[in-house]
Amino acid sequence: ALQERLDIRTVHGDAGHPTTLLNAGAEDADMLIAVTNSDEINMHACSVAFTLYRTPTKISRIRSADYLDKAKELFDSGAIPVDVIIGPEQLVTNNIEQLIANPGSLQVLDFAEGRIRLVAVRAIAGGPIVGRQLQEIREHMPKVDTRVAAIFRRNQAIIPEGDTVVEPDDEVFFIAARENIRAVTSELRTIDEPYRRVMIAGGGNIGATLAGRLERDYQVKVVELSYERCRTLSELLEETIVLNGSANEPALLVQENIENTDVFCALTNNDESNIMMSMLAKRLGAKKVITLITNSAYADLVGQEIDIAISPQQITIGSLLTHVRRGEISNVHSLRRGAA
Repeated sequence: ALQERLDIRTVHGDAGHPTTLLNAGAEDADMLIAVTNSDEINMHACSVAFTLYRTPTKISRIRSADYLDKAKELFDSGAIPVDVIIGPEQLVTNNIEQLIANPGSLQVLDFAEGRIRLVAVRAIAGGPIVGRQLQEIREHMPKVDTRVAAIFRRNQAIIPEGDTVVEPDDEVFFIAARENIRAVTSELRTIDEPYRRVMIAGGGNIGATLAGRLERDYQVKVVELSYERCRTLSELLEETIVLNGSANEPALLVQENIENTDVFCALTNNDESNIMMSMLAKRLGAKKVITLITNSAYADLVGQEIDIAISPQQITIGSLLTHVRRGEISNVHSLRRGAA
């Protein structure tokens, strides 16, 4: 199916077998990207490629926290020859954490090791610069250096010029130093109050890691269907309230004060469930919903009720491209689910 749809050569076989790698051209490959669903196969393929064919660059997808916790001993030491580790769960967790730390943003992307950020916000009527030309931002904020990189209006990308007028409902991508993000955001919309209460549906890898990172600064609740997993989470997390149940149950959400929740994150491994519980949470009064959607076809269908759809593939691909295009390019990010 892939060979018919894309202009690529495909090889059928076990990715860890020397013969498969040889058939795929491992002898003269510059890079191996191992992104199967199995950490073990990915690491094994890197090991075989390096031992037999001396493949210069080996990138591996590794999900298990058990391996990642021992990354220094396993990978940095050269015991397992992996040059770059891609951890989708970690990337997604970082992404959501940034969105919660920057109220009102739709996407937050780091450049220059986090000193500079590219942030997307939706312009709202009443923002000082909305309905005016972009060049007026400099008059409003003479001390802040910022640049609007792209505007998405009715799903069309606009390359902004100085005389481009920002319209309400535009998605505006701007670049600024990390400490100036809030000031620039306030030009495009009324600033959202800092978030305090976060509810996470799904206590898997992403939900649990996110709760662990947020629980010191926010009031966090995790809703998880599996009783066994709830017990594990309650031992793992210190400040977080762990609830056994389904976030698809209106009674549970109402009982847990969903109307006072600042951010509802749907992070189960089921797209349909995530979409339905997000719409329900929004209708019951959650201020912002962030939804994990792996099926890209669904991500485009999502309407107004879901504020931010997170695509693990897009986030992972951005991270991969950074390494694939190394050399003159130091960072690559995908904007708006791959539109730019």
